[in-house]
Amino acid sequence: MYSKYNVGSKETRTYNGITFDSKAEMKRYTELLLLQKAGAISDLRLQTPFELIKTFKYKGKTIRGSKYYADFTYYENGNYVVEDVKGVKTALYQEKKKELLTKYPEIDFRETGAAK
Repeated sequence: MYSKYNVGSKETRTYNGITFDSKAEMKRYTELLLLQKAGAISDLRLQTPFELIKTFKYKGKTIRGSKYYADFTYYENGNYVVEDVKGVKTALYQEKKKELLTKYPEIDFRETGAAK
């Protein structure tokens, strides 16, 4: 399988039967599991979908909406945290992030591993 980015083989990105998009994402997951076990965070979830644009009809045709899939969501000190591990911030990612923050301003959004 060809990948535009150097994410490593599937075997090196798999933990507990879950294959991650990158080694960095897998590493962050193991860190979050430890934080959850210690009671610092709760309700850890992976690939949580957030609706950005609903599917709609236009001139009789169905136009598919769009979603943002967060790498991780969890609660920390009562705050709902949405976290993404990013090595490359593509233009599509930047646009979806803007839509996410506009539609869900109450979330505590965090990027980890992001290129500055």
